[in-house]
Amino acid sequence: MNAGKTTILLQTAYNYEERGQKVLIIKPAIDIKGEDKIVSRIGLERKVDILVNETDSILKKAEPYLDDVNCILVDEAQFLKRDQVDELFFITKNLEIPVITFGLRTDFQTNGFEGAIRLLELSDSLEEMPTICRCGKKARFSGRMVDGVLQTSGRSILIDTEKEVKYEALCGKCYIEKAKNKKDKNIK
Repeated sequence: MNAGKTTILLQTAYNYEERGQKVLIIKPAIDIKGEDKIVSRIGLERKVDILVNETDSILKKAEPYLDDVNCILVDEAQFLKRDQVDELFFITKNLEIPVITFGLRTDFQTNGFEGAIRLLELSDSLEEMPTICRCGKKARFSGRMVDGVLQTSGRSILIDTEKEVKYEALCGKCYIEKAKNKKDKNIK
């Protein structure tokens, strides 16, 4: 969506480490962009500490780090499963380790991601990182373009390796206009 989520995650990690504190960076393995790194569009990158598959227990994978970590940062948190978000909640409440997640609320069809929905249900606070639509209004939707054509149907998760896949940040009006031009009545 080009809101700078990953850049802010990297900046947050830097701020903790500058103060002598340790961070644990987690990324869902389904996000194959950057392989075992988080990569921002402005060129910053960093190797993650833990890659999690959808069946992995975050708690088990993070256990070796938990005695010595001051904050857990999660990139692309929308790809987490409900149980994994519950484990992060357990970590914040029972182990009192702050967890800061970064991700999208909805997919290109405006449907909530499983991880995002659970995060919205459990989070103590939310901070929106706005970005701008091509028309200049605040963008809240993500239009999926495959080989230059707007998609209004298909699977929720499509990482940019199969074809030329790009996501465009759109305001509600531009999202609806683009979808109308596609003439797909399944779009909301």
